[in-house]
Parts: sequence; structure tokens; C-alpha cells
Amino acid sequence: MYFKQFLHDDHGCASYFIASRASREAAVVDPQVDVDPYLDLAAERGYRITTVIDTHLHADHVSGNRALARATGATVRLHSSAEVAFAFAPLEDEDVLPLGQLRLQVLHTPGHRIESISLLVVNPPRSPEPSMVLSGDTLFVGDVGRPDFGGDEGAEQQWSSVQRLLTLPDWVEVFPAHFEGSCGKAMCGRPSSTIGFERRFNPVLALSRQEFLTYARQPPARPLNMTAIMATNQGRADLSHAQELGTPTSRMSVAEMKQLVTDGAVILDVREPAEYAGGHVPGARNLPQAELLTRIDEIPRDRKLILVCESGNRSQGAARFLARQGYEDVADVIGGTSAWRRSGEPLEPSPTG
Repeated sequence: MYFKQFLHDDHGCASYFIASRASREAAVVDPQVDVDPYLDLAAERGYRITTVIDTHLHADHVSGNRALARATGATVRLHSSAEVAFAFAPLEDEDVLPLGQLRLQVLHTPGHRIESISLLVVNPPRSPEPSMVLSGDTLFVGDVGRPDFGGDEGAEQQWSSVQRLLTLPDWVEVFPAHFEGSCGKAMCGRPSSTIGFERRFNPVLALSRQEFLTYARQPPARPLNMTAIMATNQGRADLSHAQELGTPTSRMSVAEMKQLVTDGAVILDVREPAEYAGGHVPGARNLPQAELLTRIDEIPRDRKLILVCESGNRSQGAARFLARQGYEDVADVIGGTSAWRRSGEPLEPSPTG
């Protein structure tokens, strides 16, 4: 067996290349939009990419599944419940995909998304037991995936799916689709682990069922340009530039922002609506980072733009995206709304807050 993990630091994602040395067949799991590294690796080592699998419909980066299939003739595979506007080969729970002598066994692990799957990798000549699991966004190192499917049902499904993975033997290596980023709250940053280590030391897995459900019902903020990225990954739009960021933009203090606002600058609060409703910088407009590209026509190009979030992290990425889209006078606030609050400045509630 040949196995390679690709780490994509720009979005904290991981993708995987698995191949049979005997048959020279290869599968790529959770490919990024730039498919050249997979094509180069296959050409260098003499493998044929025959299968492309996404563990779920990604919300924070554009998938390269269809581009890789076009370049290689490979079959795109997703769980049968995936709602997309393109053809794919459906997968069901317990399906086994042969890859030469290797076996990729599908586990339907919904919660993060209804179509989420994990993949057990088995190499029968060495062992009848799985040696690793590609856990998608179900189980992370030090965390679990956020239940994008929604509310109580998503949290319940996530609990059940995680418990299912925890029935695997301790030695099974865990390779998630993320090692940092917006899809979890407290990922440790390591790109892999084992079932045994996570069972013992993952703090989320130490929670009771009720504590877990409460935790899972409170997901972090939606990723930058999530609506555009999801539409692209579903085949309903072609907005792959949604994940492109420009060079870092200027940053300013609360005091500097106050001066610029009086000079006619526009403040964009890129937090979630509920955060905005709880109190925002007076005069700020709410445009969540998840909707930035799909609502970009609402953003003026002829005025200074000041972006603000809660702590300064989201606004920095949003400012870089707008700069990439040609906005020439854009900056964000160091420390965000929290810094504004700490400086003693008042917050303005929204009419519904």
C-alpha cells in the first residue's frame, strides 16, 4: 500500500492519496481545487487515479473532485444522500470499494453533514483488521466536527457517529479532513492521531451524552464565503474564487477606527446575525463572512471599508478576500468588537437584539 497525506495550511485541510502497489490503482480523498499535486504524484510513481471520494460536501474550501475526474477519467463518489447537481457514483453504509488488494469500507457517519462518511482502510495481505480511518469532519484530533446539518438532530447524529468510530480498535490511526480551522472549536493542530489516544485524551469525548449534545448545538461561526463555496461544491454555481485571499491588508486600532468613521468610512460587521444582534459598533452594517461573496454587490467600492468581527480573526480574512476582489481601501480592526467594548465605548443593539 502507498499512502500520502497532503496538508493544506491555507485552510487547515488535509487530503489523501491511497494506492495499491500491486494494481497501481489509486484513490484521492477530499481533493483540493488545485489537482496538480495529485496528478504529479500519480505520474511520478506510475499510479492510475481511478476513484475520487469526498467524505462530505465541504463548506470552507472548493473541492477538486470533478476537476480530478475530468483529468483522469476517475469516478466521483459521494454518499447517496449528497444533494448535488452533477452525476456521481453513490455510496452506502458498509459498502466496500476494492483498490487492488486494498479495501476501503464506507461508514456513514452523519452529523457534521447528513452525507458525511468515514473510510476504513484495510490491507488484507497484512491484516483483516483496518489500520486507519479517514474520519472526514466527524472526528478530529482533540475535537469533533461541527453539526452543520442543524440543531438537535445534527447534534444527536454527531454523537452516534462519534460513538461508532470509538468502537474501532485502539491501534486504528485517525486521519481527519481538518487539522485546524472553522469546522471545529478546539482542534489540537496535529494532523493525525489514533482511536485509543482520542478515546483517552480528547476532551470532547470525555463529555457525557447530554454535555456533548449541548456542546455540539453551539457551532462556531460559519466559514468565510460558505454560501458561495457550498453552491460551487454542489454544482449549482462556479465561484471557486471564493477561497482566494489577497495579501494582508492594513489593520487599525479602535481609536483609529473612530476617527475614520467620522470621516465617512463604512463599517462592516462580519459576525453572525445573532452576535451582531447582541451588540455592535454603532453604525456598523451586518454582512456575515459566510455571505461575503454572494452579497458583494452590497459593498461600496468608493468608500473606505473597515471590517470588524469579535476578536479580529474573521475580519482579517474577510479584508484579504475583499482586497483580492479589487477593493483598494479596506482594513480591519485589531481586537474587533471585544476591543471596542474594553475601551469603554458603547455597543448598539439591533432592533431584534
